[in-house]
Amino acid sequence: MLRDKNLFVIVLLLLLSIPLGGIASQKDTKLEEKIARVEAGLLGAVQIKGQPLSPMNLSDRMCYYKVPGVSIAVIKDLVIEWAKGYGLKEAGKNSPVLAETLFQAASISKPVAALAALRLVQDGVLSLDEDVNAKLLSWKVPENSFTAKKKVTLRELLSHSAGLTVHGFRGYAQGEPVPTLKQILDGEKPSNSEAIRVDILPGGQFRYSGGGFTVMQQLLMDVEKKPFPTIMDELVLGPVGMSESTYIQPLPESRWGTEALAHGPDGLPVKGKWHTYPEMAAAGLWTTPSDLARFAIVIAQAWSGKSDKIISQETAKKMLTRQLDPWGLGLQLSGEGESLAFEHGGSNEGYRCDFVVYPGKGVGVAVMANGDNGSYLVSEIQRSVGREYGIADLLPKVKEVKTIDPKLLDLYAGKYQITPDFILVFSNENGRLFVAPPGQLKFGLLPESETKFFGQDNGVEVTFLKDKKGRFDELLLNFGGSPIQGKRVKQ
Repeated sequence: MLRDKNLFVIVLLLLLSIPLGGIASQKDTKLEEKIARVEAGLLGAVQIKGQPLSPMNLSDRMCYYKVPGVSIAVIKDLVIEWAKGYGLKEAGKNSPVLAETLFQAASISKPVAALAALRLVQDGVLSLDEDVNAKLLSWKVPENSFTAKKKVTLRELLSHSAGLTVHGFRGYAQGEPVPTLKQILDGEKPSNSEAIRVDILPGGQFRYSGGGFTVMQQLLMDVEKKPFPTIMDELVLGPVGMSESTYIQPLPESRWGTEALAHGPDGLPVKGKWHTYPEMAAAGLWTTPSDLARFAIVIAQAWSGKSDKIISQETAKKMLTRQLDPWGLGLQLSGEGESLAFEHGGSNEGYRCDFVVYPGKGVGVAVMANGDNGSYLVSEIQRSVGREYGIADLLPKVKEVKTIDPKLLDLYAGKYQITPDFILVFSNENGRLFVAPPGQLKFGLLPESETKFFGQDNGVEVTFLKDKKGRFDELLLNFGGSPIQGKRVKQ
């Protein structure tokens, strides 16, 4: 009798294994179909009113933008549902990008570093609202008339409101001397950036500052008395499970071959493979989209009260609370409640990347590319993921094209300076306005009104402004954030 019972159990298990195997196969097939739709469904930033969406193929867009390699990780239900690499680590070589391939995270280094700082706040080592000079030892923020009125705090460093200079860093090409952190802070040679100083009242306004995160890097090194990469390994990378990632600059030779090389706007590798960034907290992280997804999942889980493994719910809520719009502590924020999103983008020499996560919905996507033209491609991929996963906020905006007198475009043609080293060139080509950003592909603009134009693929908005004499000598440029003013360069 016992033997018959055992036989029955064995037969039952064998029978059960057949549909279970079928279910697993069906699940894999459905996921592959989902991935294929993402690959074939890239979308521009704007849908023209009255026209259907025009999906594009990933490989075609990589060729169009001259971006050799891309890596994607998609989050669903606060787990990584899939991750995949596309294209090449190096143009012209047989070196495929894998899900484990390293990219420079550029400014996404900042929120990862911010998590370390917040962990030290949670542990009582640092305070968000204390004068940072109280804990800085080997260098201090120089005092002046602004700091006499208001001291710089960690909260302000993390929310880009400390009044500090230096927007970003261009890095150091292979063979160039690399400065110490103190030389960077003081703008001393061989540093290629100006001194990091307070030149507006701390806490008064938002102004993006890689310089502020460089001060934070020194602060963490002074309180922990360890090299910055070690601090990050111990506080964030190791505990989060970001096993592929490192803040070591330059990338150690033992890791060479695991990275995607940097490529310029022409699609060719930059000289020396990539730049070195001693400004590690601001721009020095090497990572993968999967590791970025793990980082984001930790924050989302803590925020929703599902895990306090790395940080508490209280700390996560601080991180995702607006300080000065649109920033929390180390992260850009949008939406509220279930629609709350946190994100950050990055742009180093030859690399472009971005991630966005909706903690209340449990969905998100991280994309990294090894080409200077990769920003628009990254956004197109994210929109495709948004369409496939029902993330309405990532879908294209709907705009209506107006008919205007083509002669008006001659009034707008010319050069406009946005920053000292960023000049846009506008031209009227057969009745359509085109703009050429420095070192990037020229693209066409469509009229939303007689003075406002937009790029259909990238969503860039340009509004031309008249001066007091009625001449169009100024413009407002909007990449999706706060408008930036530019002025015509006299010919």
